[in-house]
Amino acid sequence: MSNPHKGRTGLDRILHAAGYSWAGLRAAYSGESAFRQEVWLCLLAVPLAFWLGQGWVETALLLGSLLLVLIVELLNSGIEAAIDRVGFELHELSKRAKDLASAAVLLSLLLCAGVWGAAAWHRFS
Repeated sequence: MSNPHKGRTGLDRILHAAGYSWAGLRAAYSGESAFRQEVWLCLLAVPLAFWLGQGWVETALLLGSLLLVLIVELLNSGIEAAIDRVGFELHELSKRAKDLASAAVLLSLLLCAGVWGAAAWHRFS
């Protein structure tokens, strides 16, 4: 049995995939306050990354750590939406899934802070 939604190929598939991705970004921005806050933090931090980074490797690490936070937040929001779609009643597996996704966001934020802290230490010490 094949999925009827998987019939696109080539440029048609790429265009539709880009549309779905854009819709996902819009949904996250409009419906997830944490994602919105992180987007604004990233917009403020991107110019700082080019100033703080000493060389392309440091700059790429600074920018990459910001992007990673957004990626993990999107995955967290997707997991939460899927769990909520199943039901709002309390269930240990639902709680575990949401807690694990939240922990992933925390770790991405800690990594980002560590990368930025190390770059600042390198630049100013």
